[in-house]
Order: sequence, then structure tokens, then C-alpha cells
Amino acid sequence: MTDTMTVYSDGDIDTNFSNASPHLNELVDSRYSRRQALLGGISAATVAVFGGAMLSACGSSDPGMAPPVTVSAGGSIATTSGKTITLTGTVTGTALSSSWTQVSGPPVTLTVVNATTATFVAPSVGAATPLVFRFTGTNASNVSTTADATVTVSPAQLGFVATPKSLADIVAVPTGYSVTVLYRLGDPILSGAGAYANDGSDTMFSRRAGDHHDGMSYFGLAASGGAPDPTSNSRGVLAMNHENITPAYLHAGGPTSPGGIRPEAEALKEMECHGVSVVEVSRAGTTWSYSASSALNRRVTPLTQMRFNGPVRGDAALKTLFSNDGTSGRGTINNCANGTMPWNTYLTAEENWAGYFKRETGDAAARGGAGAKGNVSLARYGISEGRAGNYGWATVVPADTASTIYARWNITARAGLPADGTGDFRHEAFQFGWIVEIDPFDAASTPRKRTALGRMNHEGCQIGRTVAGVRPAFYMGDDAQNEYIYKFVSTAVWSAADATATDRLAIGDKYLDAGTLYVAKFNADGSGQWLPLVFGTGPLTAGNPAYAFSSQADVLINARLAGDVLGATRMDRPEWTAVNPATGEMYCTLTNNSSRNTGNTDAANPRAYTDPKSTGGQTNGNANGHIIRLRESGDTSEATSFAWDIYAFGAGSDLDPTNINLSGLDATNDFSSPDGLWFGLPSNITGQTTPIMWIETDDGAFTDQTNCMLLAAIPGTLNDGGTRSVTNTIGGASGTQATRIGKAPGATLKRFLVGPKECEITGIHSTPDGKSLFVNIQHPGENGSAASASSNWPANQSGASATGSRPRSATIVITRDDGGIVGL
Repeated sequence: MTDTMTVYSDGDIDTNFSNASPHLNELVDSRYSRRQALLGGISAATVAVFGGAMLSACGSSDPGMAPPVTVSAGGSIATTSGKTITLTGTVTGTALSSSWTQVSGPPVTLTVVNATTATFVAPSVGAATPLVFRFTGTNASNVSTTADATVTVSPAQLGFVATPKSLADIVAVPTGYSVTVLYRLGDPILSGAGAYANDGSDTMFSRRAGDHHDGMSYFGLAASGGAPDPTSNSRGVLAMNHENITPAYLHAGGPTSPGGIRPEAEALKEMECHGVSVVEVSRAGTTWSYSASSALNRRVTPLTQMRFNGPVRGDAALKTLFSNDGTSGRGTINNCANGTMPWNTYLTAEENWAGYFKRETGDAAARGGAGAKGNVSLARYGISEGRAGNYGWATVVPADTASTIYARWNITARAGLPADGTGDFRHEAFQFGWIVEIDPFDAASTPRKRTALGRMNHEGCQIGRTVAGVRPAFYMGDDAQNEYIYKFVSTAVWSAADATATDRLAIGDKYLDAGTLYVAKFNADGSGQWLPLVFGTGPLTAGNPAYAFSSQADVLINARLAGDVLGATRMDRPEWTAVNPATGEMYCTLTNNSSRNTGNTDAANPRAYTDPKSTGGQTNGNANGHIIRLRESGDTSEATSFAWDIYAFGAGSDLDPTNINLSGLDATNDFSSPDGLWFGLPSNITGQTTPIMWIETDDGAFTDQTNCMLLAAIPGTLNDGGTRSVTNTIGGASGTQATRIGKAPGATLKRFLVGPKECEITGIHSTPDGKSLFVNIQHPGENGSAASASSNWPANQSGASATGSRPRSATIVITRDDGGIVGL
């Protein structure tokens, strides 16, 4: 119908002086301008006052009025959190303009594509939630017509088809995703280092990417300069660990040791390949690259100057020929997992450091005999007499006779030198086993070893949720068989202002140098306690018969011995920790334990079994590992008790579902030896409401069927499953163990990536928007040799032939081809 109207006032004489009943013209003026009424006629004025109901009864025959437009908002849409939704309207007739607006539901940002199309990312929700959007078309007479569309958003789901298990020499990801190789062993990042030849001739590794890429964090950078920008998705710095080396590929013909003496050039190269990289990265369009000339680039190696902070600083146990006062040291080594601090610093964890030290036969006697405290400590950390030390660095005869960078790896106490250790390196091993904090925005800053967090085979250090006025907690695993899970609770209460401080290491001083270190005890009923490692309390005294603690520094240096006497629960190799940003629950990977048997299981480590290999042979113990989780009492980081269960058990899908494959894994999600662990960031949907947890593997038991992998999970919550009784059998021995297990993950756990031959998948982080995922591929082809490489990755990632190319550890970037959020 065409709306018509003659503009006049019938009885326009005001006889009602009350304000209670305003005149029709006043109503029109207040809700629709007189000018619009004159232009648009009754159809505009009466809609403003009475709504659209009168349009069907009134029309306009004014030949100067534009005909109304008809609009459609399309049909209703059902989707899940994180999906990109396209709203498409249609306009019939001649329109002056058209647009989309949101009417109700959780607010989203609409991106205008054109006059009739807009997109948005479905928000994070915990239950099905309707969002209403209105499409408006306006004709040439400025008369608008609207239609609504409802989009119902359900909780996030893993939005990809699981990647099959694979033994191929390539990184495989789901259809619709792409892999970019970003930063490889040997890539130059500082002046003086040329292009990498990858033939064993390269040197100057203090100016190149190191080997065995491991834990990693992305820190956003401002568009220019070197200041942090936590919202930046296109420019940042990556800080990453270089845990170890594959020496076969570092030297032309592999490592040599003529006459039992390592050549200095080889040993220096190997040392410099350890440590940490800080490197600037950026995205241009859809392509990521690293900057070889950024002022922020740096390498931290076993030779970098370090500063000790916290209760152990200056302790007698840290005094060496290099540091007579025990306040400084050289370097960090075997850096495994990491921590990303909210004040924009990077924590790196010293893991299997003990193996690098040589200790000659007779050293125990020189230190006072087997019962002497120093010997008890060294034995507890696995440094026994007769050790040659990894890679034989202590055998090097340096060209500079004054140099001690090789001699320091021999911790044998030398007769006739000062008993306080200032004349040799008998105390050098006590300078390692710490959490180290690095400022990635200041290449000239001195890294700090945070001794308040204890000394162990540190795997990583993840901060829990931060709440204003509450002391934050930092969760850590000691990665060795039958070791413990720890947390450190700071003395300082959290202040959000500290997240933007410019003196970032000073903020680290505030939160990491004073507090209480705890070790975990898991009870069979699903409860647990945090036991404080505080000198003078309980058995942590000079009167302890197993080890006479003398100070808080002594307790922290010997955190393992303290955990022993406190009665902490021995775990199946505690590795990475991760905290669910939505619930605060802490997850910890327990990679495996070959020493677990039917007689020493417990509720938190309940399995001991035989896992046969299809290639022959078998593994015994807890060969495939599991992931445990806990929730603090009262949901506060300051709690001294918690509840726990086991989120998932690693297993092949072909193993006994009653006693081994307890999580009901199938071909889409079976895994072994969980290692790396990380939750999506709360700045995007993968870290909100129902976050994604990423699981990386470092496997030996499952490698007959597949290379190592990365899985994505949307875990439930603590106690979403129940109790279970497991019958363990190894050989002729058997036993029954009760445990607590989460619900079967089913489709909420999927294999996302499979790596190349003989690699470990480790290290993971993302841009704030979750659209670029950084992952490290460690030691591909680790079992090969210089003459016969067992992998050619990453040179072959593009599909081109790379026969003869030596494999290289590398960082990759994974993106969705449609630009969406990774995983959803």
C-alpha cells in the first residue's frame, strides 16, 4: 500500500492547557522531527508515535514521496562461540542506506563488509544464548523499514576434523589450516652471523637461533619502538628456550673427542646452542617473519651474566671462583618450559642441568664422606661420583689459559683450595636448578635467578589467576620420576597497576623474591594439602636426622630433601603446569614413569601395566602418563588445601579400556606421554568461559604408531567423572588401586597436529586474538647422524624434495586459511 497524507491541522485550537495530554504535534515533534513528518507524511509521523501497526491502514498518494523499501534479515542462525558469522540482509526497492545493528545479547563488534553485510565473532558463552540483530533499510524519503535476525550461540566446540596419526616426515594439520616455518636452528639474529649453511661449519651461535626449541611466549609490541602492547596481533617478540642439542648435526662429521679431549670450538658451539632466544617477529598480510636486525634480539646462553635474587642470594653454597660472594653466576642451561608473567617478563626453567657436571671419583671423601650434608645433597639431585658430564665440556683445554668457562663444569673439590669454595667450582652445581626471569624488552638487562621458588629440575612456572588484593600463586613441576608438584605464594598482594610498569624486573622482585614455597600431598579421598617449605617448622630443622637443615636458604637449595621429609606425594614425572583462566583449576602433565609398579601405585598415580609395541618389545610402568588437575579450596591462590582428580589418561585406543585406556580414547584422540600444556589466552574466546587446553607430547611408548603430536581439548571441571578401581598387572604381579577420574573427553579432545620424524612437540603460545598459534618442533631426526640424517624437516615442509638436508629444530606459525581463531 502507498501511504498518502495532506498536511494540515484540523481543529488546531488549543483549549486544553493541561500538560497531562500533549498535542499530537508535540508527540510528533518529540519522537520524530517536523521536517521528517513533512517529508515522510503520515507513515513516518504515525510510526514515531504509534509504531508500525497503522501502516497497513494508511498510505501516501503523494507523488513526491519515495516508495517504501522491503527488507529481509535472512533466517535464524545457530552457531558456537568463536565462529565468524556473516549477517546478510536484502533490500527490495531503491534504498538511500542500509545497515546492521545489535539489538540484544552479549555485545559483539560488527564489522561492516558492505551496505547489506556485516560479520562478527560469536562471543564466549556457557549456555545457548540468543543474540538479535536488526537490519534497517531507508528509502529516499528517509523512511526506514526493519527486520530482525536471531543468532543463537552455543558454547565453544573444537571446529576441526582430527588429524590422523602419522609417521611421515612433515608437520600435518587439519584441512583449512596452514603452517609457516618461522625461526630455525642457526638463523642469524645479531650482526656478524651470516646465513646458516647447515653443514656443520657454522659458528657464532651466540648470535644465532639455538637448538632444541622448547617453552615459548609471545609478547605484543607497539607499532613502532620497543614498548609492550599486549593487544598487538601483528608485531611482537618471541622469547623461547633452547633446551638441548643434537650434536650430530652441529658439526661437519658429528662431535669429536680426540684423546678424550673435546675441541674448544666444538664445545663452545654446543654451549652457545643452549639457553634462550628473544627475537622480534611480525606479520605482513598473512605472512609471519622474524627480524634479523631488531634491537630487541638477544641470546641468553650458559655464558651470560646472571644475578641471584631472593633468600639464597649470597649463601655460602653459591660461592665459586667466579662469584666469591655468591651473588652472581654465569648462564642458564637445559631450559625446558616457561612462564609468561602479567608484568611482561619471561620465566625460563632450568630442568636437567645436573647431567652437565663432571664429578671425579674420590670427591665424596674430599667433602667429608657419604654422610656429609654436601654429599647428601648432591646425591639427591643425581650428581654421583664418576660422572663425566654431558658432552665432556670439562675436558676442554682453552686457548686462553685464564678462561674458566669449561673448568666450571667439573665440580670436584680440589685439595688445598679454600674450603668455602671460592678457589674452585665445587659449588657450581648449586648455581643451577632455578627459575630465571628475563625482560624481553630490554636486551641489556641482567637475568635474575629467583631462588625463593626453590631448586629442582624445574619444568616451568605458571602463574594462577590474579585477583586484586590477593597473593598470587605460581605452579611448578619437578621433572623427574617420583618427584613433586610445588607452588609458590608471593608475600605481595596483586596490584593490576604492576602489569604496565616499566621497570619489569623490579616487579619481579616484588612478587618472586619473598613468599612461601609449598609442596603437594594428594590424599586418596580426592583432597590434598600444600605443605610449607619453611625452615624451623615441622621436620625442617637442624635436628632432622635425614638432613640437618640450617636455614631457609638451605631448605630452598634442597627443596627435594624438604619434600621428602614433609611426606609429599611422589608423582609420575611432573612436567608442565597450566591454569584454566575461567575456573582457576590447575592442570599438570605427568609424562610417564618406568619405575611405577603394581606395589607402589597410589590414587594420584594409579596405573602400572605393560604396553606392547607393534614393532616388538614393550614398556612397563606408567608408560603413557596422565594429566592431573586440582582446584584450590575457596578458589583462592592463598589456599593451603585443594581437591583433585585426573583429567585424562594417556593410552593407545587399542589398550584395555578397563584398566589402561581409562579415558576411553579412540583413534581421533589417543596419545602418550603428555608434556607441554597451555590454555588459550583470556583476550580471545579460546581462553574464556570454556577455554581450549593444548596438550603436547614427548613420547617413546607410542612412536611405533605415530610421531609426537599436539591435541586440543575443552576440558570439563573437577569431579565431573567419578571413582574407579584399576587392576594393575606387570608380568606375574598384580594389584588393585582406586582412583578419581574425570568424564571421558570424547569429542572435546582431538588430535590437531602431528610432527615430523623423531621430534618432540613443545612450546606453544598465540597472538592475543588467537588467530596465530606459535608451536615449537624440537629435535626432528634426533636418532640420525651427520652421514645419514633421519629427517629432512623443515626443508621439506613445503613438499619439495630436501634429500640430504640436515634437520633443524624450528618454530612454526599455524593459521586458519579463513583468518579465524585457531582451534574453533
